[in-house]
Amino acid sequence: MSALVSLLQFATVLPLGKMQDLESFARRSYLYPLAGYVIGIIGAIAVFFIANRMVAAAVAIAVVILLSGAHHLDGLLDFGDGLMAHGEREKRVHALTDRQVGAGGIAAGLVVTLLLFAGLQASQSIWSAIIIGEVCAKFSMALLTAYGAPFKEGMHSYLHQFARPYFPFVSLLLCLPLILLPVKTAGLAIAAIVMCLCPLVLLYIAKKLFGGVNGDVVGASNEITRALVIVAMVLV
Repeated sequence: MSALVSLLQFATVLPLGKMQDLESFARRSYLYPLAGYVIGIIGAIAVFFIANRMVAAAVAIAVVILLSGAHHLDGLLDFGDGLMAHGEREKRVHALTDRQVGAGGIAAGLVVTLLLFAGLQASQSIWSAIIIGEVCAKFSMALLTAYGAPFKEGMHSYLHQFARPYFPFVSLLLCLPLILLPVKTAGLAIAAIVMCLCPLVLLYIAKKLFGGVNGDVVGASNEITRALVIVAMVLV
């Protein structure tokens, strides 16, 4: 239970009382999808009775961003800067880790948010889509935490040192309850494919451009995976 509370204190801004030792979660980072269920269900409740689909989609996005303290969105903006930077690896790493947001970060934030908004609005069930998207997003973080060798000291390197290669497989098992949601089998199948492919592609890009992974890349994976999973479900 302490590991779950530690996870939620790390991944959300929910008021959960006394701070738990982060190591309790770090040793069990396969629990990431559970945070996805909590955030997703709260987002689903917030939009369940909203009839206007545009408003519902906007509210769902606002809830998941605010509940996470915008930490992962910040990672996406930094990743966008690093991705769009020109020059040698050192310049890209500087753009990635620099706290200022440039045009690349703004572009990444806009593109991913627009895709998420469009995907939610087009979903047959917005409340189901936000739960699935959020759980899949957290799976991507578990995968990168386990397999993303860090290029610098920081929060990601701390979590990575406790992760084990089998952690993503445990995380995958925690995603199985999603089959209970009112979504077509084809939609769930494509969601599973995208939630695995997205962090793997980001892992390849991060290794090539930055020499490894940091917390910004992991946070970006959360935002990108959520949006692409929901869009993919709509397209099938």
